[in-house]
Amino acid sequence: MPHVDFDAPANVNLLLSARGAGPLLPASCRNGTCRVCMCKLLSGHVDYLIEWPGLLAEEKAEGWILPCVALPRSDLVIDQPAARRMAFD
Repeated sequence: MPHVDFDAPANVNLLLSARGAGPLLPASCRNGTCRVCMCKLLSGHVDYLIEWPGLLAEEKAEGWILPCVALPRSDLVIDQPAARRMAFD
């Protein structure tokens, strides 16, 4: 998928912000446990809606995030190879 910019308000999780802008990030549980939406945070900072999302400490240290429970705290660049554009009729 090509590069996509979208606004992500500080009080809206990244998954919902991305969906509102058009790109479709994969998701299932939407509560931070299934890991389907897992993305690599290339730059920026997020906070989480839950105390400890379904990531290993090593994954968090490597920059992996769960957009369904992540709130943006700066401009971000994320990588999610499974992302795709929604088709509209």
